[in-house]
Amino acid sequence: MTADQAGPPGAATGSAHVPVAIIGAGPVGVTAALLLARRGIRTVVLERHRDVYALPRAVATDDEVRRILQAAGIHEEFATIARPAKGLRLLDARHRVMTEVRLSPHGHHGFPQTSMFDQPELERLLRDGLARRPECELWGGAEVVAVDQPAEGPVKVTYRRDTDEGPQHVWADAVLGCDGAHGLTREAIGAGWEDLRFEEHWTVIDVRTRAPVRCWEGVDQVCDPARPATFMRVGEDRYRWEFRLPEGEDLDGPDGRERLRALVAPWVDLPHGPYGEAFEVIRQAQYTFRARIADRWRRGRVFLLGDAAHLTPPFVGQGLCAGLRDAHNLTWKLARVLANGADERLLDTYQSERQPHARHMIRLAVATGWAMTGGQDRAAALRRTVLGAACRLPGLVAATGRDLSPALAPGPLVRRRRTRPGGRGLAGTFCPQPWVTVAGRRTRLDDVLGDSFTLLTAAPPTPSLRALAGALGARTVHVDAIGDDGTLAAWLRGGRAGAVLLRPDRVVLDSVPAGGSAFADTAAWAPLLCTARLASPAAFRRAEIVMG
Repeated sequence: MTADQAGPPGAATGSAHVPVAIIGAGPVGVTAALLLARRGIRTVVLERHRDVYALPRAVATDDEVRRILQAAGIHEEFATIARPAKGLRLLDARHRVMTEVRLSPHGHHGFPQTSMFDQPELERLLRDGLARRPECELWGGAEVVAVDQPAEGPVKVTYRRDTDEGPQHVWADAVLGCDGAHGLTREAIGAGWEDLRFEEHWTVIDVRTRAPVRCWEGVDQVCDPARPATFMRVGEDRYRWEFRLPEGEDLDGPDGRERLRALVAPWVDLPHGPYGEAFEVIRQAQYTFRARIADRWRRGRVFLLGDAAHLTPPFVGQGLCAGLRDAHNLTWKLARVLANGADERLLDTYQSERQPHARHMIRLAVATGWAMTGGQDRAAALRRTVLGAACRLPGLVAATGRDLSPALAPGPLVRRRRTRPGGRGLAGTFCPQPWVTVAGRRTRLDDVLGDSFTLLTAAPPTPSLRALAGALGARTVHVDAIGDDGTLAAWLRGGRAGAVLLRPDRVVLDSVPAGGSAFADTAAWAPLLCTARLASPAAFRRAEIVMG
């Protein structure tokens, strides 16, 4: 359905019923719709704007989120607009390099560890993908004004069209609030903000220029307490600067233009007078960077995702990433409840898994911001000195990558147990994604695994494992029968596992110890997942496609 259509055929009656209504057609909402569509769940996305918001906002994503875009079916298109970043440089007040952190072009998830992009371009790709899915409808010009959840039955979403018609309604079995920090869904479920004690005012300048720019294809962070700044190349001729300016100082008017010329001088030389076409300021905006997290992410069948649930400073580039992680975590669980009749308690694991992870990311961003830019006292100087020294330690890059994608906390769907002194095992971590060869075709691992559970094993599965895979509709994959570079076998050995059960979001739910024959405590999690609607025997046989 086209992006500007404001309702389904027959919507003039003022009501309709859908399995899932999504409030907000930003990247999080549309990604959630695409992930649900992959599982056969119909959605309606309600968006008050008719078209993509044209100005850039998010500009960075990590390899885990690129894997989520792969699951949504748009990663090949995204690769055409993305630019891998080499890493991060920490500069002192005189723009001398204190340290440099290099990032891998091939991370754990099979993509560059960091990629730069233009958010409007990403949103158009997502909407193009949405238009190709018959399960999805995008209602543009539809502003949601109320969300009401009765004690029983579907949720009532009230919206107004921009054609000045009266209120209309859509009834949904579940509602995803992807309506941002100022949306109404958070209030509708009675959620409040927890303040994580960070607030700074920054000016963001997005520029298109043909002028020579001194750029190393990574991110520059100026660790100057008097004038901290961030610089990055976003696209072929697109750049972003972020400055924390003193109170009362702005970049408007002729005086502001001269101040901007001085601020960007370490990277680009601009002639005096008007910039002209050689240096086009696409957007100049003032932002207040905050650290907040909602105390409640769900009430009944209404959920919060993205900025509606959490706000993070941008210092580790995880704002948009966190929202797409929300969508990836929730959608497979919601689909299993709606389409397969799984236990409603499965939905409780959304907040219990995502909220601690989001809190960790926010605190990491706050700590990074304070270490790089916070304060002008001796303690601040010491923090920056220690940070610069720490960045030179061997293994820091790998540790930083793990910190951006830490293991999920133990819970009903993360059965963590120690495998060795000090070890945690593989549960709660992500399975790596190498390139594999199946039936003579080279492809990414996730394209072989599909959209459901996977039993990944280093040995032929026992009858009990086969029975469990059948009950879950899981695909069985033998690591020796697929042509990778040994990554998967080495990963299992490193976790002392003979087999693992991968969730649809590629997180390890549980593992079988090397030499073992079954999972130890399926009674703790199988009732949440297994339903009477099992895959057919023929489908189960097809699932064992790579058993040699």
